[in-house]
Amino acid sequence: MGVHSASELVLAGLDPEQRAAVTAPAGPVCVLAGAGTGKTRAVTSRIAHRALTGEVSPRHVLAVTFTARAAAEMRARLTALGAQGVQARTFHAAALRQVRYFAPRLLAGRAMPELLDSKARVVTLAAARVGLRTDRAAARDLAGEIEWAKSSLVEPGEYVVAAAKALRDTPHEPAKVAEVFAAYERLKRSNGVIDFEDMLRAAVWGIEEHPDVAEQVRGQYRHFVVDEYQDVNPLQQRLLETWLGGRDDLTVVGDASQTIYSFTGATSAYLVDFPRRHRGATVVRLVRDYRSTPQVVGLANAVISQARGTEARLRLELRGQRPTGPEPELRIFTDEPAEAAAVATRCRALVDAGTPAREIAVLFRANAQSEAYEKALTDAEVPYVVQGAERFFERPEVRQAMVALRAATRSIPGDTPLRDAVVEGLSAVGWAPDAAPAGGAARERWEALAALVQLAEEYGASPPVLPIGEAAAVERPVTLADFNDELARRVAQQHVPTVEGVTLASLHSAKGLEWDAVFLVGLSEGTLPTTYARTAEQVEEERRLLYVGITRAREWLWLSYAVARSPGGRARRPSRFLPQLDRSGGGTERAGAGAGPAARRVERRRPQMVPCRICGATLLAGPDRKLGRCPTCPSDIDQGLYERLHDWRARVAGAQKVPAYVVFTDATLVALAERRPGRPEELIAIAGIGPRKLGLYGDPVLALVEGAAVDDVCPEKTFEIEP
Repeated sequence: MGVHSASELVLAGLDPEQRAAVTAPAGPVCVLAGAGTGKTRAVTSRIAHRALTGEVSPRHVLAVTFTARAAAEMRARLTALGAQGVQARTFHAAALRQVRYFAPRLLAGRAMPELLDSKARVVTLAAARVGLRTDRAAARDLAGEIEWAKSSLVEPGEYVVAAAKALRDTPHEPAKVAEVFAAYERLKRSNGVIDFEDMLRAAVWGIEEHPDVAEQVRGQYRHFVVDEYQDVNPLQQRLLETWLGGRDDLTVVGDASQTIYSFTGATSAYLVDFPRRHRGATVVRLVRDYRSTPQVVGLANAVISQARGTEARLRLELRGQRPTGPEPELRIFTDEPAEAAAVATRCRALVDAGTPAREIAVLFRANAQSEAYEKALTDAEVPYVVQGAERFFERPEVRQAMVALRAATRSIPGDTPLRDAVVEGLSAVGWAPDAAPAGGAARERWEALAALVQLAEEYGASPPVLPIGEAAAVERPVTLADFNDELARRVAQQHVPTVEGVTLASLHSAKGLEWDAVFLVGLSEGTLPTTYARTAEQVEEERRLLYVGITRAREWLWLSYAVARSPGGRARRPSRFLPQLDRSGGGTERAGAGAGPAARRVERRRPQMVPCRICGATLLAGPDRKLGRCPTCPSDIDQGLYERLHDWRARVAGAQKVPAYVVFTDATLVALAERRPGRPEELIAIAGIGPRKLGLYGDPVLALVEGAAVDDVCPEKTFEIEP
C-alpha cells in the first residue's frame, strides 16, 4: 500500500470536525473535545497522518497523557495506524526516562537517588520531627498538601501565603503544614531519595541548566501532543515549555467541562488561554458524542449548561450520535441503606438479564460511600471491584498467580493451548474455572484470577498488530512463556486487565472510563456538592464532577439520593445540580425569587412519600404513584384480571355515558391487576381510588379480583352516579 493510500485510510471514517483536527497545519493546535467525541482517535490519527505523509518523523514525536492506561491505548492505536516509534507516555514516565538517561552526565558519576513510591512514610517521620502525631489518614492528607504545593511550584517558605491565596482547606494550621513540608524536604535529602515532583523538576533543571542536554532532548523531540490538557499543573506546564524551547509545534486536547482535579494543582487556565498564548492557533471543537444515547447526552448538556465561571467559556454542547435509549431515572429513598439495597437489587436484575457485571458501575462522590454498596452487593451475590482500592498487579493473589504461571512453563508442554496452560498453572494456587464463590472478598479474589484467564484468551486469539502496508508475518502459537512476557510488560505499564464485577468508584477515579449502565448515587446537598465546596469556583467543580459522572454512561443511567443518611435521620435536600427529570409534572418545581408567598408555601410543603413497593424509591410521577412502582421495575401483572377489569370498565363507562378514564384510568387498572387488593382498605390505598369510587365500584372490583366473571358483576346492570 502506498503512502498516499495509507494516509487516506487514516482519514476514512472521521467526521468533519475530527478530520479538521487531523489535517490542521503544523503549529499550535487546540482540540476542544467533549466527552465521547473520539478525541483519542482524532489525536492518534493526527500523529499517524503527519507521519505517513512525511510531515514528521514518528521518532521525533512525544505524546504525553496522565495515566499509564491512556498512554498504552495511545501506543496501541498508533502502532495499528502505522506510526511506530512515537513515544506515548505519562508526564512522569517521560521525565523519569530522560532523568535516568542523563543522570551520569548531570550527577557527575553519582548514583541517581531512589524514587519514592509514596510520600506517606517520610511525611509521617517529618510530622513527628515537628511535634505532630499522625495516623495513616492524616499522613495521606499532609502528603496531598505537599504534593499540591510542589506541583504548584510553591516552596516551604511560601506555603502559608500560597495556601491562603488558593483558599486551601489545610489538614492542620498552615504554618504547621509548612513546618512538616520543610522537614519532609530535609528528610528526603538526608536519605538520598526524591519524589515524583522532584523528578519532574530534575527534568526541567537538566534541560534549562545544561545546554548539551537541551540540545539533545530538543533534537530528539520536535513535535508534541498533550492529552487531557485541562489537567496539567504548573510544574507539568513548566516541563512542557522546557521541552518546547520556544517552538510551537504543539497539539493540545482537552475539555474544560471535565476539569475536576484542581485540589491537586491541576488548572484549566492553560487550555482556556491557549489561543491567547499561541497567536494564530487552530482551534477545533469536537461535539459529536458517539458514546452515549441522546437521552444521556441531553441530561449532560442540561447539567453543564448552568455552569458559570472561567471554564464555562469553553463549554461544549454535545450532539448525541447513537440511537435513542431509555430516559435517565431519578430515584429518591428514605435513607442510604435503602438506596444501597435498591441499587444492588437493580444490579442483580441487570446481570441476570444479560448485562456483564464489568459493564455496570456505581459512582459516588467520596470513597467512604463505597462500604454500603460493597455490603449490599455482597448480600445480593453480585461480584464487584473497587476502583483504585489496590493496584491489580499488587494484589497478593495476583502476585502468587504470576509466580505460579512462571513456574508452570517448566512443566506444561509448550504446545498446550494458552488458555488451558494458564488454567492448569493457576490450579497451583487453588483457582478453578466454574467454581466462583458467592459475593464478597472470596469472589473478588476469584474474579481477579479469572481476569488473567480472560486476558490469556484475548492475547492468544489476537494476531500481531501490523503497520499499514506491511505483509503478514509468519505466525506461531502463543505460548505460556509469551503470556508471562506480556504480563511483565503490563506490570511495568500498569496496564491492568478487566475484572468481571460491578465497578465501585469515586467520580474522580471514574474519569476516562465508561460503562453500559451507570448508577450515580448519594446526590444530596452536603455530598455533591460537598460541604467543603465554599467558593463559587469550588461549587462549579462539583457540578463538573456530576457532568463527568453522567457522561460515563453509554445507555442506562440512574441518579439517586437518600432523604436521610440513616433510618429516621435528619432530612437532606437533593443536589442543586439535579435537573427536573419528572416528565409527567409530578415533581415540584422550585419557586423562583420573584414568586409570591403562596408559591413559596407550596414549594415548602412536603408531599406524601409514596415508595415503590419493589425497589423502595420515592415515586414522583402521578402514574407511578398509582402503580405503586417505578415504571422500570418488573411488573407482576395478572393479565387475565387486567382484561376482565378493562372489559368491566368499558361496560360501566358505556352505561354512564362517560369516557372510560372517568371510571378508572389505565394506570389504576394496571395497579389493580398488579396489587390484587383483597379488602376495601387495600383497595382505597391505591392512588386514584377515594371513598366515593370505593362506594361506587368497590364490590364489583373486589369480586373481579377474587375471580368473578364480568357478567357476574354487571349483568344488564347500570351504575348511576348520585348528583
